[in-house]
Amino acid sequence: MIKINSFSDLKAQIVEKEKAFLLLYKSGSEQSDCAFKQVMEASGQVDEVHVMYADVNQVRDIHPQYQITSAPVLIEFEQAKFKNVVKGCNNSGHYKALFEDAIFFATAKNEESLAKRVTVYSTPTCSWCNTLKTYLRQNKVHFSDIDVSRDQRAAEEMVRRSGQQGVPQTDINGEMIVGFNKARINELLGINILK
Repeated sequence: MIKINSFSDLKAQIVEKEKAFLLLYKSGSEQSDCAFKQVMEASGQVDEVHVMYADVNQVRDIHPQYQITSAPVLIEFEQAKFKNVVKGCNNSGHYKALFEDAIFFATAKNEESLAKRVTVYSTPTCSWCNTLKTYLRQNKVHFSDIDVSRDQRAAEEMVRRSGQQGVPQTDINGEMIVGFNKARINELLGINILK
């Protein structure tokens, strides 16, 4: 992980990166120290991911730029633009999944045949959701993961589109697949079944 000392330092770090992450934390705070430890652990398990950190006790010019009012938060950047924020302290597996998704995003951009729009609707406690996401990662399929237990609007949109409440559900280029229907997923994504 790379220590960031100012907003200009951050801009210089992300300027040519497809994806990058910045942990804003407040040292001495239990939640922040937890997040720092978990992000550090996750970043150590994933190669080729650009993860930075800044302590808001020392660096005061970053959080106002993104209207961030609390710490800890993990900010995701895509092509040097603010994309997403993950609040609080999550377990290292959650952060690791975010970092792996960033690597698969870059891989998919370089391999046109894999560049399909894939969204997985899931919940953290759903074992089939984790199985599905692991399968997609193994096949280097970039996907967006939406936790419907935290995003009520996304949950309603998912039910409206599929007529089903259960997860996982996968949107592949506009077609909804309910459950882990491996055969249909392979067909729509062009995954070689003989692998």
